[in-house]
Amino acid sequence: PKMKEDHCLHAALLCLGMLCYSHALTERLSHSRPSLHGHHERGKEGQVLHRSKRGWVWNQFFVIEEYTGPDPVLVGRLHSDIDSGDGNIKYILSGEGAGIIFVIDDKSGNIHATKTLDREERAQYTLTAQAVDRNTNRPLEPPSEFIVKVQDINDNPPEFLHENYHANVPERSNVGTSVIQVTASDADDPTYGNSAKLVYSILEGQPYFSVEAQTGIIRTALPNMDREAKEEYHVVIQAKDMGGHMGGLSGTTKVTITLTDVNDNPPKFPQSVYQMSVSEAAVPGEEVGRVKAKDPDIGENGLVAYSIIDGDGMDMFEITTDYETQEGVVKLKKTLDYETKKSYSLKVEAANVHIDPKFISNGPFKDTVTVKIAVEDADEPPVFLKPSYIFEVQENAASGTVVGKVHAKDPDAANGAIRYSIDRHTDLERYFIINAEDGNIKTIKALDREEMAWHNISVFAVEVHKQHQEAKVPVAIKVVDVNDNAPKFAAAYEAFVCENARSNQQFITISADDKDDSANGPRFIFSLPPEIIHNPNFTLRDNRDNTASVLVRREGFSRQKQDLYFLPIVISDGGVPALSSTNTLTIRVCGCDGSGSLLSCSAEAYALNAGLSTGALIAILACIVILLVIVVLFVTLKRQKKEPLIVFEEEDVRENIITYDDEGGGEEDTEAFDIATLQNPDGINGFLPRKDIKPEYQYLPRPGLRPAPNSVDVDDFISTRIQEADNDPTAPPYDSIQIYGYEGRGSVAGSLSSLESATTDSDLDYDYLQNWGPRFKKLADLYGSKDTFDDDS
Repeated sequence: PKMKEDHCLHAALLCLGMLCYSHALTERLSHSRPSLHGHHERGKEGQVLHRSKRGWVWNQFFVIEEYTGPDPVLVGRLHSDIDSGDGNIKYILSGEGAGIIFVIDDKSGNIHATKTLDREERAQYTLTAQAVDRNTNRPLEPPSEFIVKVQDINDNPPEFLHENYHANVPERSNVGTSVIQVTASDADDPTYGNSAKLVYSILEGQPYFSVEAQTGIIRTALPNMDREAKEEYHVVIQAKDMGGHMGGLSGTTKVTITLTDVNDNPPKFPQSVYQMSVSEAAVPGEEVGRVKAKDPDIGENGLVAYSIIDGDGMDMFEITTDYETQEGVVKLKKTLDYETKKSYSLKVEAANVHIDPKFISNGPFKDTVTVKIAVEDADEPPVFLKPSYIFEVQENAASGTVVGKVHAKDPDAANGAIRYSIDRHTDLERYFIINAEDGNIKTIKALDREEMAWHNISVFAVEVHKQHQEAKVPVAIKVVDVNDNAPKFAAAYEAFVCENARSNQQFITISADDKDDSANGPRFIFSLPPEIIHNPNFTLRDNRDNTASVLVRREGFSRQKQDLYFLPIVISDGGVPALSSTNTLTIRVCGCDGSGSLLSCSAEAYALNAGLSTGALIAILACIVILLVIVVLFVTLKRQKKEPLIVFEEEDVRENIITYDDEGGGEEDTEAFDIATLQNPDGINGFLPRKDIKPEYQYLPRPGLRPAPNSVDVDDFISTRIQEADNDPTAPPYDSIQIYGYEGRGSVAGSLSSLESATTDSDLDYDYLQNWGPRFKKLADLYGSKDTFDDDS
């Protein structure tokens, strides 16, 4: 019955819409199209105009979607006013869906929809109608276009853009805080009825959240929602069309809402006192223990920083924050001593790093705890009374001189005995020794400050009953200087004085050097020995700045008379007692020009000047040098000149054919030819030079290869020549032809004549010549087996 009422309602609405649309379309067409049976109007200049009358009448132009009736639904009817009903007019329909969805009765003009239509797939169709003569298909009316609209019904439920939504909102947000907006859409026609008018409502998630019915905005509905109590909420939102009234279609979506953290909880220690212990042997920086304050907040809101705010161990301990574990790490700051203090107390504070001003009233966001640390006794190594020692000892002190004393003690309650020793890696020369009982350091041999002014050694202190417990201290020993080095010239001075030097003319300034310390060195005093204080040639002036000047006392020096003078100079230092030394200054007399520049300082040069001028001497020397250069170049070029690779000489018998007109006595005639003529005279010495190349270096004679000059043993001679050819490094890369003029006394193998071999039986097998290729084919044919010849014949 309800479905029947809905169909009746739809049919009534459909009829009403068709009537309105037909009336409007008729009015529009009556103004836009001429009638076939119109009246005449007179135009300009008496011209008669014909106005046509509308020829089409439409009865229906809407079709309801999703129609499921047994018969095709009538869409509308086409009719021309020239149609007299005799069936001569044929109606034709073309356009979108014509013949497939829409069919027309060509006699009555009724249009039916043969398929179920869906407005969401297509809202309207454009068709063209035309009336033609049934017999001739001649158009009786111009084609006319019309639109068939698909009328919407509520057949699509609302759909959300996403099946699941995720949103965040801070915990403890105020009521009405916007969380997220969800949106649904309806495929139905929003311009027709309420099929697409949506209303939102919440199905799950109350009383924590609410949703605005028109916009779909989800808001908080309860104050002070605590993330630490519940972090995640699942909300179901419904969107319903038809304005939310009964009979409307609906769709739902799920929204997961997570409460984000705010700093609304202070840190809190789970206990009021922490007990820790540490050994007195622990080194600074070593971890003692850890404390942790719990903060239910997360992220940066849960970050906690630790600090020591009070206690007697503030100077001995420190605390740092491990941000990965959110723990406070108590570390040793200074070295502990169990014998001095056995326990410490600290007051540690844990405070949030980030504080939200909106929740400051929930504070304070910090907490304190007491940390008690007990110091444990440890077996400690000996301790020296000083971190380092500095002693002094005079150089050249006698062996066994006491340098100083070091002292160490056992810090433990047992106070065990201590033994001392020197680290010999720091005293390789063994200058010192230490008393193992009392720590007195003495010298073993004399020390020289000029050799080493400081000695840096290390002293070990070891407990007698616990050898593994030892301590080490640096000891610096300064060697105090004594005046044991006399001053000397600072350099090997050699002075030059001109022959024409004037009286009291200064020609050199000297200085001194002393290996001793400054207290025993400068100031230096320069003087002449008493026996030559009245030297007639030179005098000395002390400049009182650790230098002295040597001056000429007289004029007119001569190299011919004396070209070299030796002046002894006494130098004394300022030490106590003072030391002095006599140093000799060598003074040469030289020839100088008018400006005082040196020309020559030798007596021989002076003698040469008497006969030749300086220019002449230079010219002579230059000529000698040029001649030497020419000779050297000539010799060098002569050596580098290369002989031609092959020397064409008449004596090279390998390049000539020699004809002899006499015939010998035969093989048995051993007296007709002297074998010595075949020997190279140079071969007697063991060296046979080659005439076709130029050897780059000579080879020593090879022992054992010297045949006798008159030897007639051909075997030895040939073996010698073969060995020489094999061992000759200067042999050319091409084959060398060795020519022998003597055949020998006989042959064991017999004749090698090809004529004789072809007719003589032989025990040798030459079949292998067949495998040697085309080059040996002739030999293979000549010396082949009899079978081969028989086959060929």
